[in-house]
Amino acid sequence: MSAYLEFSKLRKVYASSKGTAVIVDDFNLQVKKGEFVALIGHSGCGKSTVLSMLAGLNEISSGGIILAGREVSGPGPDRGVVFQSPCLLPWKTALENVMLGVDQVFFTASRSERREIAEYYLAVVGLGDALDKKAGSLSQGMRQRVGIARAFALKPKVLLLDEPFGMLDALTRIELQQALLEVWQRTRLTAIMVTHDVDEALFLSDRVVMMSNGPAATVGEMIEVPFARPRNRAALFEDPAYYQCREQLISFLEERAHLKHGLPRPARIPETQTTHNPEKTSS
Repeated sequence: MSAYLEFSKLRKVYASSKGTAVIVDDFNLQVKKGEFVALIGHSGCGKSTVLSMLAGLNEISSGGIILAGREVSGPGPDRGVVFQSPCLLPWKTALENVMLGVDQVFFTASRSERREIAEYYLAVVGLGDALDKKAGSLSQGMRQRVGIARAFALKPKVLLLDEPFGMLDALTRIELQQALLEVWQRTRLTAIMVTHDVDEALFLSDRVVMMSNGPAATVGEMIEVPFARPRNRAALFEDPAYYQCREQLISFLEERAHLKHGLPRPARIPETQTTHNPEKTSS
């Protein structure tokens, strides 16, 4: 596989009064250009730590990250980040919030060209009629749409998504997953997403990377998501292969949870018994 993004022997160590704590150790992963990869695992396994090191917001203890042939060092506009909370300026409009980044990255373009970029991505995420609304007056879901538009508008080399829908209700989460998928399919940006939700991971990504429990978390298993794009949620849920992939992910997470607490490994549930609605379940 030709790696556009490569994590090599990545390690993160925190020092404390009680000594050192190894959060991530020997994390190795290669990502192709245009690939959408989901990182999944239990809380505290280092998923967000890996993402923050890629974003340049957290210092790398050892190892390295190469993006498009260059080593990652500090934050930069070549990495667009969507957090759980979009961190908008509430007194500015949706358009003005997106323009803040666009003005910095595309400073050589004309004002009208920069505005066109911002308006385009706000329209793509469904906010074409809310350009002039103050961010403080928008719902949580609409604010997250602004955050997604802002990240894509920077036209980064890689998109980083840190549980972007974790604070939303189930219906809004499904709507924004679809909105994200639609704008991603237009751009095919390389994307890394941290999530706890196995259904979200399978619906959005090309590959799911399962991380082992911390401390010293690393890559546990990987699964190639076999479904063609563009994806239809209803059709996906009718595909038996979807439940095979889902059962593999849940089995890994359940096994790791029992190992963490020193309990026996749970019995595997036959696939024919998986009859619940996946939209209501997350890990």
